[in-house]
Amino acid sequence: MADSIFMHFRFWALVLGSLAAPCAIYLFLLFKRKISRVSVVLFGIVLVVLSSIDVFLLQAFESSARVTASLADDAVFASELSVALYLLPLFFAGVGIHLVAHVLVTHLIDAERRYDSAGRPHRHDEAPPSVPDQDTVATWR
Repeated sequence: MADSIFMHFRFWALVLGSLAAPCAIYLFLLFKRKISRVSVVLFGIVLVVLSSIDVFLLQAFESSARVTASLADDAVFASELSVALYLLPLFFAGVGIHLVAHVLVTHLIDAERRYDSAGRPHRHDEAPPSVPDQDTVATWR
């Protein structure tokens, strides 16, 4: 058992990176009443970086599990169960990308509204595109 992957620091770094850090980020975002766009983008980037570290560690575990004598390592990391281990980092990376994309889209909508409210002429003397305000969107739902 001393030669098992479960006794290595990398395994516990994977557990910490895969579960504790993203859950702490989610809890922070959930209970925070006001948060800046920069903070949301940074949390999204941290989730993507943590996911990439998780995938790197999972690949390292797969190669290490092949050379250890422990049967528990083979059962977890060198079998079909390892595919399921990739779903958690994939989920966190998707959420991180969504957070970054949300901030970008919100910023672009606000920039369009500021441009439209400035009264600048549009190309070819077209009417400015209408961007529905939040009240209109809320009534559509």
